[in-house]
Parts: sequence; structure tokens; C-alpha cells
Amino acid sequence: MSTTENTTATEHQKLWDLIKDIKFGMFTHRHANGMMHSQPLTTQNKNMDEGNRLYFFISRSSEIARHVAQDDNVNVSYADTGDDSYVSVSGNALIVEDMAKKEALWTPMAKAWFPGGPTDPDVALLEVLISHAEYWDVKESKMVQVAKMLTAAVTGKPPEKMGEHKELRM
Repeated sequence: MSTTENTTATEHQKLWDLIKDIKFGMFTHRHANGMMHSQPLTTQNKNMDEGNRLYFFISRSSEIARHVAQDDNVNVSYADTGDDSYVSVSGNALIVEDMAKKEALWTPMAKAWFPGGPTDPDVALLEVLISHAEYWDVKESKMVQVAKMLTAAVTGKPPEKMGEHKELRM
């Protein structure tokens, strides 16, 4: 069972702790044909700022840039299967014109994709303002999880609570 609540500083930090070490998020936006379209993007934040924003570098000429200009509702999902933690954030995306922010977020990895550097006119900074987040964080060992699943299979009852699940309004 999950709870929905306005985020507190502790929950805000928990959300960041779950995603900070995951290299790629699956960024989902509405394609021009109406279907949802996802692709991996690298989260550039070194921390989650007080405005609940995530940042990504994209090509200004990409389909993402074109589509978020028409429909800014997006989702970014993260999965760390090794730690059994999963995060889904929804919000609004826009291209921001902030050279200082681009330079602050720039990394050698970004240069691999954008060799012209942060001043390249094709490099766009995509900002996602998170309005809703949901996470699942399982702390039980694999052995305990398997035991709960086997018990559920034998009894015909859903497994007892496996980990923490929360929804947050940002």
C-alpha cells in the first residue's frame, strides 16, 4: 500500500538518494503521432535542487526538443535492479537558456555526446520540474523476497508488504 503526501525534506532526500547513482533515466514524452516514446538520458544533476528539477543535455534539433515544445508532460523512470529500488517522476519539461547552469553541469561524459562543449548552439539544457514522484524501495534480502513469494504462491494470498512504496507531491 502506498501513501501520497506532500514532500518533506527527508522524503526529498530519499528520492534523490534513490536516483543519484543511476546513470540513465528513461525519459518518456508524447511523440507527434500521439504514442508515448522513451529513450535513455543521463541525469546531469549532482544533487536535487530546492526547485525539484532534473537536468539533461539534449540536442536542440532532437525529437525530444521538438515534442516537449508541443507537450511538456513527461516522465523519467529509474531502476536499480541490484538494490531493488525503482523511481518514477512526472512533471513538465522545457528547454532553459541558462549558460551558467550548462557550464556548472557540464562533464567529460557530456563532451562525448556533444564535442562542441556547452557553448555549442545545438546543446540544449532540458529541465524537468517534478510535480509527482513515486518510488519502490525493497530492503529485504533476495532470500526473504523469495520466501514471501513462495508463501504467497502456496497460500494464494498476495505477498505481505515487500519494501517501501510512496507517492510524493512535489
